This record gives sequence, structure tokens and C-alpha cells, in this order.
Amino acid sequence: MAEDVMSKVAQALTIAGSDSGGGAGIQADLKTFQMRGVFGTSVITAVTAQNTLGVFDIHTIPLQTIQSQLKAIADDFTISAFKIGMLGTAEIIECVAEALNQYHFGTLVLDPVMIAKGGAPLLQQRAVDSLNTFLLPLADVITPNLPEAKALTGVEVIDDQTAQHAAQILQARGVKTVVIKGGHSAHSQSAVCRDWVFTPNAQFTLESPRYATAQTHGTGCTFSACMTAELAKGASVEQAIKTAKDYITAAISHPLNIGHGHGPTNHWAYQDKA
Repeated sequence: MAEDVMSKVAQALTIAGSDSGGGAGIQADLKTFQMRGVFGTSVITAVTAQNTLGVFDIHTIPLQTIQSQLKAIADDFTISAFKIGMLGTAEIIECVAEALNQYHFGTLVLDPVMIAKGGAPLLQQRAVDSLNTFLLPLADVITPNLPEAKALTGVEVIDDQTAQHAAQILQARGVKTVVIKGGHSAHSQSAVCRDWVFTPNAQFTLESPRYATAQTHGTGCTFSACMTAELAKGASVEQAIKTAKDYITAAISHPLNIGHGHGPTNHWAYQDKA
């Protein structure tokens, strides 16, 4: 009986880097999975020394250890959906892509972690090329912010037309659904933050208030992790995106005020309205 109950528990996977400050990466993903009622597993690609003030050291995990982690998850868990965050190098990207062609982990949400909050690039051009070549064709959903969308497509997204152009480029490379997050917009003076969503069958926008806050560390990780959790539970892509938008809006608008820099979002702020 216990096995029957356990087999019905939704299980998700995050493939990403570890954040010692707990606000982003693996830590944010697992917190979000837990808050959405999903059992979380992880494959760690890098260990970082970081806090709300910045990233001070990065140690990439050996490829063999990444491969072993992926095999361990595949051998013992039933993963319905998974997300990919920070991979760091072309070699790790290609290692993960090779494993994904071997193991079935369900629906893939790709959060292309490419640019640090301060604007510094986190991926060299060779790694960006590998991301485009090996991972985009496997992605069911991709969630770039505005700088990442430009780095991937060359298009500066400033309005509906440019968002559609960037999305068409990404979909032509194999991605099914594109979510372009507008929170980084330097052009908008409005009180509204707009995200653009392009699915194979529809396109729409999501809007939320724009909060003047520095408590935004890990927003991209948390948003994509919530989406992954909802997909693991069987939600449609459209509903998973909408729930993730509500979740991250609550997480930003109810800050914890932890640390002395870009503080983490509040992973338990969202209350399920169902």
C-alpha cells in the first residue's frame, strides 16, 4: 500500500549549480518544488561560493560525476518534468544533452542562465553555441530574460513585435514554448512588468506590478522551478506558466529582507488559490 501511495507522488528534477546563499540555483529549485507539493531531486553541475552580494568562486563538477548523478536519478526515480539552470561550460552542456538522449525525464524547462545580475556573462561564446545546438532542440519550454533572449537570438526585445521575432528564432531551433521575461527592461517606466508567451498554438502576455526592490535574487530559478513543479503534477504548459507567474509575483512582493545585497525571494509567500 505504501508503494502505491508513493508512486503517485509527483517527482521533478533540477540540473543546475549550487548557491551557498540559498536564494538561487539548486537550493531555490528544491524549496520551490517542496512548496508546490512535488518531490525534488537534483544533479549539481557546479558549486558556487556566493551570497546576496555576489559570486566569489565557482567549482565545476567533473563530467563523470555529473553523468553518475544523472544515471542515479534515472535508475531509481520517475521524473515527470525537469528543469535545467546553470551549466557553465560547453563540455557540461554537451554532457547533459547526451544523457538526455539516453534517459527519459519528461517535460524539459530550460532556464538559460547566461548573464549575472550585474551584467557579467556566465557563458563563453562556445558554450552559447553548444546551448543552441544541443539543448534548444530538446526544450519544451525556454524562459530567457531580456539579456538572455538577446544573447541567444541577437534581437533586443522591447515590444510585442521584437518579442515575437525572438521567439520565432528560438522555435525555429526546436523549442516548443518560449517565455520571454520582461522584468529586466531598462526601457519601461510603467508600473507593469510584461512577459511574452509563445506556445505552438497560441501567444499571450502576462502582466504583474513592477516592484522597486532589490530582493530579486533567484527570481529566474524560482519561476522556472515552479513551472516545472506544475508540469510534474500534470498541469498544461499554459496553466503551469500562469501559476509560476503568480508564484514569483508573490515571492517578490513579500520580501524576506535577508542579506546586504540582492536578497532572495520569499519561497513560501504564495498561497494556492485552488
